Amino acid sequence: MLLSLDDFLLNLQTNNYSPETVYNYERDLATFDQFLTESGTKFEAVDKQFINRYKAYLTSRDRKTAKSTIEQDKMLVSRSINRMLSSLRSYLRYLIDMDKQVPVPPEAVKLIKTERKHPQVAELNDLIRLIECPSTLETNKLVGLRNRAILEVLFSTGMRISELCGLNRNQIDDSGKIFVMGKGKKQRFVYMTDRAMTHLNRYLATRNDNYSAVFIPYSGRNVTSMKKRISTNYLQEKIKNYREKLKINVPTSAHSLRHGFATYLAEEGASPVAIQILLGHESLDTTTRYVHASDRFAQETHRKFHPLAENDD
Repeated sequence: MLLSLDDFLLNLQTNNYSPETVYNYERDLATFDQFLTESGTKFEAVDKQFINRYKAYLTSRDRKTAKSTIEQDKMLVSRSINRMLSSLRSYLRYLIDMDKQVPVPPEAVKLIKTERKHPQVAELNDLIRLIECPSTLETNKLVGLRNRAILEVLFSTGMRISELCGLNRNQIDDSGKIFVMGKGKKQRFVYMTDRAMTHLNRYLATRNDNYSAVFIPYSGRNVTSMKKRISTNYLQEKIKNYREKLKINVPTSAHSLRHGFATYLAEEGASPVAIQILLGHESLDTTTRYVHASDRFAQETHRKFHPLAENDD
């Protein structure tokens, strides 16, 4: 086991990191620990060359997760690899802060170059079809009402899927204003449209319980447990299933609704700074990636502002 790993994880908890973040650190470092074991290398013997071999391992198809000995079928994307490398950096920094010996400095763990993919957002009509489809595709009326409300709220507010799954009734006021505790414990408000409020109220009217969670799972036609919430995995799988049934060819997920929220607000002329506040981004640079996600937005900008756009014939 890695030196002082439990102490490192405890330190994250005491510094108010979310349970999900702590779990991600633990999982990432378990993968590194497993690679140490498989290569027969002691932590004290790690050097820069070993770090390079670890990076090569993460980019390969024959890597194994910390929870499984089954080889992986697909390669990790660069962002996932960099998250795992950043976890190792943070762990090394912690050891230094605790006056422990480290085999390599944190700066020796260099991140890899990330892909510059052109963000894709489905056409607005396709997003609307996706949002509305639970009403017709779900045979269980309660599930249809709930899932329609979920998608309406996601697209109306631009919330993260984790924020939506953790949403409680007391975070929503009568005007549709929602108080959100986002990443890094950052607080902000998001706002529902009248349309989203209608569908949410329609779903909540079917509930005769006093559970705090807004969106809860069902088993048949019954609530499974007051302690349970709808899961992010369930939502992602449902959205994928809806997209396939609707034959929407642009990859679309819960996060795509957040992309679409920002993109189509921008196309209507919304200020990037206002969108940044609504999304809860710390940096405007992050928001800009969302704002310029639409080819149609770029095309319209070119047509409207290019100095030689007009035909001189």
